[in-house]
Amino acid sequence: MAVPVPRGVDHFSLLMRLVDGRPHSGGSLARELGVSRDAICNGIDRLRAQGVDIQTLAQRSYGLAAPVELLDARRIRDTLRDDRGATLRGLEVLFEVDSTNTRLLALTPPPQGRADVCMSELQHAGRGRRGRRWIAPFGAGIAMSLGWSFPDASHAKPALSLAAGVAIARALQRTGAHDIRLKWPNDVWFNARKVGGVLLELRVQDGLAHVVIGVGLNVSLTAAARREIEATGVRAAAAADACPQPVSRNVLAGALLDELLSMLGRFEREGFAPFRDAWIGLDALRDRRARVIAGESAISGTARGVDEDGALLLESGGRIQRLVSGEVSLRLT
Repeated sequence: MAVPVPRGVDHFSLLMRLVDGRPHSGGSLARELGVSRDAICNGIDRLRAQGVDIQTLAQRSYGLAAPVELLDARRIRDTLRDDRGATLRGLEVLFEVDSTNTRLLALTPPPQGRADVCMSELQHAGRGRRGRRWIAPFGAGIAMSLGWSFPDASHAKPALSLAAGVAIARALQRTGAHDIRLKWPNDVWFNARKVGGVLLELRVQDGLAHVVIGVGLNVSLTAAARREIEATGVRAAAAADACPQPVSRNVLAGALLDELLSMLGRFEREGFAPFRDAWIGLDALRDRRARVIAGESAISGTARGVDEDGALLLESGGRIQRLVSGEVSLRLT
């Protein structure tokens, strides 16, 4: 849980003076913010408690290990193509939140054809699939949620998470990433390592489906951050690993939002069909031996892509079995 910053010290103003990655003395920070040096020390401690890795340097100065590009709503809007910005009912970029998905699910569903978007620098209760904790070091990734309304709840099918994966892959490709793959049902891979994933959550009332698509994406990772993530059993990668040039968080966030908005409009009209071939082309497991675990049972076979509803097709014992997204997890044999 976040620890509040003491009165008189604005945590975001303090952080803004550190994101350049250069050392800043406690005295200069105190003068710029009009507070005491003790207040600066307390503010630094509270930012550290929130998950910001601030180093104490020589001569009582402070700095981040590397510069951080903070998310900027205006820059993200400027990245959107055509008139997709008009699709947004709201776009908020927060410093911290428990969960971007939870925040959007608590809102009144947006009108049909409009979207709510929430991003945050820090999540204190970010979730992955099956309730697993999503680890996102400060300034190293993108935590984004997008809320959308379907007038017919039957349109909010499990295949929506697969279509979202296609949108994410296209956004990464727009920023120069290569060899991006998708692992059924909702992981984004590079070199058999996880770059990110999708968490789809749904509320249905009176036939109306309020869907929130949560996207967690690693943009760049330090060695320490990789170790922290991999300690949970996840082989980690970042978008920067797949890109020959440095990756701008704002450009990538804008591309993600742009592709997701484009995907949702088309998915609402046509369903998964226009995305199926693209998903199969990105399928990391197609024609490879795999083991599917469902509850306490397991099935081994060969992955054969997905059907028109996004269900995994697994060839086992001479027959094709159809496995529905959300019921199983997948492991390479």
